[in-house]
Amino acid sequence: MNCVRMSPEGTEVTDDAVLGGRLRLLQPRRGHRVGHDAILLAAAAQARPGEHAVELGAGVGAAGLALAVRSPDLRVTLVDLDAGLVALARDNIERNGLASRVAAVALDVSAPAASFASAGLMPGCADRVLMNPPFHDAQRASASPDPARRTAHLASEASLAAWIGAGQRLLRAGGVMTLIYRADALGQVLAALGHGFGGVEVLPVHPKPGAPAIRVLVQAVLGSRAPLALWPGLVLNDANSRPDPFVDRLLRGMAVLTFER
Repeated sequence: MNCVRMSPEGTEVTDDAVLGGRLRLLQPRRGHRVGHDAILLAAAAQARPGEHAVELGAGVGAAGLALAVRSPDLRVTLVDLDAGLVALARDNIERNGLASRVAAVALDVSAPAASFASAGLMPGCADRVLMNPPFHDAQRASASPDPARRTAHLASEASLAAWIGAGQRLLRAGGVMTLIYRADALGQVLAALGHGFGGVEVLPVHPKPGAPAIRVLVQAVLGSRAPLALWPGLVLNDANSRPDPFVDRLLRGMAVLTFER
């Protein structure tokens, strides 16, 4: 973390470096903050030159901007409900020199197609959609007193299906959705992807060797009929809690995360 400053909206923000300093992010000092999930999501959402990627629930833009830095010819649209976070995302776009190919819009994921279209996001406009949806079960988790953190983390029963449905509407035929979610809810993810998606690939993420997965990275293709593939897991740390060298390179933007490794 670097210096604390005030945003134009009057929020305390920090100026943080990710991808080994290749990307600088202003983000709120309190509430939901950027972590490994966003950077792993960007590393897994491999984009091709000339594509358009949409990040739903982008916050200050960590995953989408990391993907843009990784893919110089990629166009990205960041979408978030919180107008304050969208303002910070726009600041982050400008300060990282990405204004020519990255935009940020304030939209609720559950908004109707017409609202997305008014923001320039027509059905079928995206080659890729990436997301880190709220994933803590609202019936089991203790709600944070911070409203932004609560919105970012707590999921209702129908929210995952709503997020995937919004992404499905934005994708062209053959487009790819990539998401990160909690591992114990993989069944919910697969059920939500069961309507229209195939070629589902699952990469478990483990905190250390021998420990249960805490996250799953999931990728699916709209309209595909290919079978599900469950790949060997990604292990973040060794048995002594030292970062795995490959994961360290991933987080610095120096390696590519493929499901088949």
